Amino acid sequence: MAEKKTSETARSEENKTTDAQPAVEQPSDRAPDPFANLAALRLEQDYQNNIGVLRVLTTVPVGKPGRQDFIRVHPDTSYRFDTMILELKEDREVYLVAPNLWALLADELSPVTLYTAVNRQGTVRVWPVKLPGPDGKENPWHVSAHQAAAQATKRWTRVAANMAIGSNEVHVATGELSPPKWPSESFQEILRIAFRGRYIDGPDHPVVMRLRGEA
Repeated sequence: MAEKKTSETARSEENKTTDAQPAVEQPSDRAPDPFANLAALRLEQDYQNNIGVLRVLTTVPVGKPGRQDFIRVHPDTSYRFDTMILELKEDREVYLVAPNLWALLADELSPVTLYTAVNRQGTVRVWPVKLPGPDGKENPWHVSAHQAAAQATKRWTRVAANMAIGSNEVHVATGELSPPKWPSESFQEILRIAFRGRYIDGPDHPVVMRLRGEA
């Protein structure tokens, strides 16, 4: 009889021990909530420097920056130079012209300074600003554009035409904006991309023949 009680007591103690053990959590099939930690998803301002992507410059527009674009002009003078361009205003196209054709196309050409500029989104452009013609007469539009370019070498600047005053208005950013991201390409390479297919190198060029009424 004592042995039976001892056996029952042992089984009772075993059951108590088993009941006291915590329940084992079963693995969940639910995926972790990606929105639980929004800080991990936040895009930092310098994200372009951290994602390991090399931006390849394939297109460089030629022309005046948009009136709402804050720009910087490359402060290195090796990223600008004076030359002659030919504008097809109806087509909104700008051509570089070989020096041996300057005399032939004198009436169609404009002396300019080609500036290298970049906006806050990192878009690189070549900005042609006209120089005084053979008579040396200065145009207020061109003078104000050169002033804007000079200002943009130091601070973020916006250029907007004001027809009422017959000149460009120059606006300087008042905030502490991030520095410009300059392209790694040389000025020579930037011009090669900007004027790809738009270099007049001979009298038989389609643009020259068009201006002569031969095509």
